[in-house]
Amino acid sequence: MIVRFGYVAMSTVIPDCSPSKTMTMASFNKLGDREAGLRKLESIARMNLHNTLRLLKHNVGSDIKVYRLTSKLVPLATHPDLADWNPLAALAEEFAEVGSYVKKHGLRVSFHPDHFTVLSTPRPEVLASSIRDLQHHTDMLDAMGLPATAKSNIHIGGAYGDKPLSAERFCVQCSALPLALRERLTLENDDKTFNAVETLEVCRRMELPMVLDIHHQWVNNEGELPWELWPEILKTWTSPLALKDVPPGGQLPPKIHVSSPRSPSDPRSHADGVEPAPLVAFLKRIAADTPAVDVMIEAKLKDGALFGLMEEMKGLSEGGNGIMVLNGASVNIEP
Repeated sequence: MIVRFGYVAMSTVIPDCSPSKTMTMASFNKLGDREAGLRKLESIARMNLHNTLRLLKHNVGSDIKVYRLTSKLVPLATHPDLADWNPLAALAEEFAEVGSYVKKHGLRVSFHPDHFTVLSTPRPEVLASSIRDLQHHTDMLDAMGLPATAKSNIHIGGAYGDKPLSAERFCVQCSALPLALRERLTLENDDKTFNAVETLEVCRRMELPMVLDIHHQWVNNEGELPWELWPEILKTWTSPLALKDVPPGGQLPPKIHVSSPRSPSDPRSHADGVEPAPLVAFLKRIAADTPAVDVMIEAKLKDGALFGLMEEMKGLSEGGNGIMVLNGASVNIEP
């Protein structure tokens, strides 16, 4: 089984390369000149896209094929007070350059809209804001010229005092989304509310691919082991929505998230790096029936954690235990 590792948004290795520089609405309002403020926001976004391209080049040089784009590429892009602003038109060239690089090098990129993007909400204004945010993420991927294999990953959302009703509300409100938004979605289990079993049930119903977070599953479960769910999770990656824009006969590798608990007293928070033993144990359990899987590392050290994990993998591979390092960011795992 080919395992490719990726990381989230920021580098702790490349200096002065943030793709998430921003401006608050309070700072925008203090400028006093709306047009000047919009040009300032566009200037910040250009720098973010420039730094994104720098990070992608760093990734290619390090054999990293999997990367999560920051949702903060364009500051205040979905703020209701700026609804008449169309930043993507002004940034078309920069977005196209990033997308061209992604396609040229066969990278897998994604977004993870923040926790305010909630389709299980009972509040119409929150739903409208969530849809606006999903549309913005889809618009950015479209501006990059990327196919539907570039996804936005979300959680089901809050339980609002009645988890079954909230899951039903998610399904109804997700079903009402335009197809262009739904075909970009993946759904992930969370660490407090909707566990992996419940998320899998919604994914089956909605025909959405499921991203298994094995850290979340460890702290929020019904007694099941993560590899026991894997055969059914794997099937969600063969739905029509999952296969949109995948070449005939191909399949988008399933994706999982991995992180390690910061401490026994703080098991939900993420540590700086990734403890390899639980991850390898999981990967070996699924290797026989899974040709390939992409692993998103959600550790505090970002790409530094990835490089640290690869050093651990090199050590493990010397023991002849079915692990072969293929390059700087991928391994082959035998059962």
